[in-house]
This record gives sequence, C-alpha cells and structure tokens, in this order.
Amino acid sequence: MAEDLMRYDLLAQEALRGVVRASLRKIMKTGLPGEHHFYIAFDTRYPGVRLSERLDKKYPREMTIVLQHQYWSLQVRDDEFEVELSFDNIPEKLVVPFNAIKGFLDPYVQFGLQFETVKMEPQLKDTEMPAQPAPAAEPGGVAGDAVAGAEPAEPAETGRVVSLDSFRKK
Repeated sequence: MAEDLMRYDLLAQEALRGVVRASLRKIMKTGLPGEHHFYIAFDTRYPGVRLSERLDKKYPREMTIVLQHQYWSLQVRDDEFEVELSFDNIPEKLVVPFNAIKGFLDPYVQFGLQFETVKMEPQLKDTEMPAQPAPAAEPGGVAGDAVAGAEPAEPAETGRVVSLDSFRKK
C-alpha cells in the first residue's frame, strides 16, 4: 500500500475534535438539551492542561470529567476549553486543550469518539525532575511502574546521520 503523505488519519482526528468543540460551544450558549451529558477523558500530562496540584496528584496520567448538572463557567476557544467542576465539594477550574482529549461520550444517544493524543513530550511541573532511565528488570520480575499485560515499549531510535543525496531525484 502507498504511504499516506496527506496524513488522512490526522485530518480525520482534527475534524472529529471539531465535533467535540462544536458540541461544547453549543452547550456553552444554550446549556445541555434534554438528558444529554458528556464524558470527556483526557491526558493530564499533555502540555497546556491546567488543573490543581490536588487533582494532578489524584489523576497523574488520565482523567475523565462529566458535564451534566454541575459545571460552571464553560469557555470554549479554538484550541482548548475551560470549565469549573466540583470535586469532593471543592470547586476546581480545569483547562483542557482539544489535542489532550482521548475520548468523548454522550451516553444519552450512545455517541462516542476515541482519539489518539498527539505525541508530545510530557509536561514537567516546576518541582519535577526529568525522568531517569528505569532500572533493568530482575529475572522473573518487573521494574518501575510496569503494568501486567502491557506491551513492552519500542526501543528509542538513536540519532543517525542521513545523506541528503538519498532524497534527491536522480
């Protein structure tokens, strides 16, 4: 099969993120109609995600929020949305870039979308140090936060020199 130089997969993802954006803009103006409600899952480490330190500790990788009865101050911009929600009776403001969204679901009409987040370096908090290489696993065991049944990570590709002549037409 030919290589997809147009990257239709990314274009389709962006178009579907537009559905999420338009849905949020609609409820920002008119509120949620009928029994509609949204579950939105997102990568909490994605650059531009803003949440309190308390929520960051509780949800270090992924978080799912529900927009139904109790949400306030929804603002939708071209690249992100912000909303206030209550967690354990404590109001919290969240800012979520659309590219951080991993899933969107309106269970009332059984409409759902899944997204691949755009690969970017994880966002480091001011108090965090860059990750150190994990120690090698001992025989019969696992190292670090390995998850049972998880696929092993692909080894990182090291830098290499490529001649520009290989890309020129002859």
